[in-house]
Amino acid sequence: MENNPKFFIYTIIMKRIGVYFFLSLPFLIFSQTTVTGTIYDGNSDEVLSGAHVRLLDSYISTYSDQNGKFSLSLNENKSAKVAISFIGFESDTVSAEQSNLEIRLKAKAYHTEDVIIRSTRADGVEAITRSNLSKADIEQNNLGQDLPFLLQQTPSLVTTSDAGAGVGYTGLRIRGSDASRINVTINGIPVNDAESHGVFWVNMPDFASSLESVQIQRGLGNSTNGSAAFGASVNLQTNTLNSEAYGEINNSFGSFNTRKHTVKVGSGLINDHFVFEGRLSQINSDGYIDRASADLKSYFVSGGYYGEKTIVKAIAFGGHEVTYQSWNGTPISRFENDLEGMQEHISNNSLGDEDAENLLNSGRTYNFYRYGNQVDNYKQDHYQLHLSHQFSNKLTSNVAIHYTYGRGFFEEYKPGEALSDYGLEDLIFLFDTIRNSDIIRRRWLENDFYGVTFSNQLKINNQLQFDLGGGINNYEGDHFGEIIWSQFASNSFPTENYYRGTGNKLDGNFYLKSNYQLNKLNLFADIQYRHINYKVDGTDNDLRTLDVDESFDFINPKLGLTYAYNENIDVYAFAGIGHREPNRADFVDQSPNTPKKDANKEEQLTNVELGFRYRQEKYQLEVNGYLMNYKDQLVNTGQLNDVGSPLRQNVDRSRRMGVEIQASYRPIEQVVILANATLSQNRIFDFKETIFDYTTGFETIERDLGNTSIALSPEFIGNAELRYRPKQNMEIAWIQRIVGEQYLDNSSNSNRKLDAYFVSDVRLQYEVPTKLFKSLKLQALINNVLDEDYASNGYTFSYIVGQEITENFVYPQAFRNYLVGLSIGF
Repeated sequence: MENNPKFFIYTIIMKRIGVYFFLSLPFLIFSQTTVTGTIYDGNSDEVLSGAHVRLLDSYISTYSDQNGKFSLSLNENKSAKVAISFIGFESDTVSAEQSNLEIRLKAKAYHTEDVIIRSTRADGVEAITRSNLSKADIEQNNLGQDLPFLLQQTPSLVTTSDAGAGVGYTGLRIRGSDASRINVTINGIPVNDAESHGVFWVNMPDFASSLESVQIQRGLGNSTNGSAAFGASVNLQTNTLNSEAYGEINNSFGSFNTRKHTVKVGSGLINDHFVFEGRLSQINSDGYIDRASADLKSYFVSGGYYGEKTIVKAIAFGGHEVTYQSWNGTPISRFENDLEGMQEHISNNSLGDEDAENLLNSGRTYNFYRYGNQVDNYKQDHYQLHLSHQFSNKLTSNVAIHYTYGRGFFEEYKPGEALSDYGLEDLIFLFDTIRNSDIIRRRWLENDFYGVTFSNQLKINNQLQFDLGGGINNYEGDHFGEIIWSQFASNSFPTENYYRGTGNKLDGNFYLKSNYQLNKLNLFADIQYRHINYKVDGTDNDLRTLDVDESFDFINPKLGLTYAYNENIDVYAFAGIGHREPNRADFVDQSPNTPKKDANKEEQLTNVELGFRYRQEKYQLEVNGYLMNYKDQLVNTGQLNDVGSPLRQNVDRSRRMGVEIQASYRPIEQVVILANATLSQNRIFDFKETIFDYTTGFETIERDLGNTSIALSPEFIGNAELRYRPKQNMEIAWIQRIVGEQYLDNSSNSNRKLDAYFVSDVRLQYEVPTKLFKSLKLQALINNVLDEDYASNGYTFSYIVGQEITENFVYPQAFRNYLVGLSIGF
């Protein structure tokens, strides 16, 4: 990678920007004046502590202290304006030409949704490492790709797409942690599947079109509901109060026959209290990978009552996805056009003539599956009911009930299957016995997930606040399979289940958070108790009897400290301990030879974060160092189970540590440069690799490899974006993304890795001046404009049959491709 010209150019540019930035800092500190002020509640004349104060058209901002006071520095002889915002109050903008300002904010006429998510988000100067994306940030890239691709410019985040172009099955990793280790909530309600811990974004197509904001917390973050955050948490907030009626039509088209059609409507305020909104979306794509099509439909509806002190809001959303399976990936030999390697793959896997021809002739877009209905077909509906009431200026309570109903299957054609593997009898004829049959099977999942979450925010005074919250959630899942066609029926019956297993999980948590402000010092404390009871029984898809009955009790403390030196500089420190239970696959997909004590260990994470933030009028810099020490971390082995999910194993001691750097620079009004980079080291100590030897039977060989790198954890991730706005209604953006090499398993074996890659995109936006519509916007996104040949994800497995054989599989991403969109607002 170091010899790649694109990598060299990128490095030079980033270094020059960094040198110029740091050399400029001393000059920016001088020639400044200071504006001060006090912020009051306009109704009661009580001072407001924690109000956000921002110098417009700059990066300079601060928060009012416990006495409501603030101080901002700005260049001399320059007229400027200051924007002030505070939850529950109307924002205001005032001139900063004089000092000792007295600002009185007007209370909002309506109780708003900010209080609903307040308990699960980091706000103000809390010592939580985070990134925030606004509605505008989300919309500028929303042309049909799944939500992970709309978040990919945030620090330490890597995305992948099974179909190769960001539509269909997509995933993300943050700090090397995959989606099963990232907590996701929507309006504070957990989204992660209770058994797999994963989030399947394909079940919520175009959900980004109904989002108001996103906050990503890296590391443990603060306490939230649902599965534990062992790499990060993603907090999604749906649309908030829009008092004006509106309508919007979005259409986009692009490569691989991709198209997205979205219709949104909103009633605005009816009778000064009621608001209704709705959205319908359809996304279709043939996919970059052969046959990796996606047919996605979704909806979002909400209705709410907004009073001065009360919100009652009902939300329903869901999706139906039919995607052709491409989760097997591509053999590395096919990706690299290695004919000899492909012949070895054909021999090692005993591929028939048609499968071999498919491999040899498909090219980079190879898909193993050829059966016409090899699809994943799943529906999921979510229902939320939120109630929030402000009892006084000091106490606000929120409660929500929720229900999610999911059901669907994936269908597979399986040639030459043993009848006994399906509980079927061999067919005995006069001179022959039939033991195998071609079949078509469906494997089903039906689940119900429901519960209640709550939070209470209590303000003791301007210095001390508490938040008591939590939730109790229950999951009931049925896993079953049926044979819908068989070459030889044996003793099977239509719709009969050849296996059926259940999963039941009760998850309860309670947390207490406190925030104490003393002059320039903010102290944040958080402690959570979490109880999990998980039961699995019945039979698995390989007809094994399932018997899991496990309970876990966790106490997770966290502590943070922030010191605001002035409005330009603050530093923070965070320390916390978290625990996490294994998922379903950790219990049921382990090798039969794995001792039970090694297959169901809980994980423990000790997380320390140290950060520095610096803000100036045209510059902004944030540096965060993190240390994540794990005990019994579950890491990917490099292999997948039979539905494309990674298999994992506990390792005694492991560690993730690194530095995250973010910078913004606005040299002139029309130009903005954004950049972030993560340099990390991800290690397993004293790793033992297990290899299976099938030469003469079934044996296991264990190798001591010492300290190794954690799978799929790049040591460098970088993003940069140059935005140029030649006109007020036009923007051009050049986006770069670089990801270092990644090992496919934990062996640090150079023959089992993904190469580093550098990808550039170009985004164009133009708002057409018109009196016919409220708004008319044209957008274009050119992905991988420099035609980088890369794979963003993969897996591997090794075994011995006389000699060691390693099979590497990767997920190729599309060469240059495009999306163009037209948005009309009414």
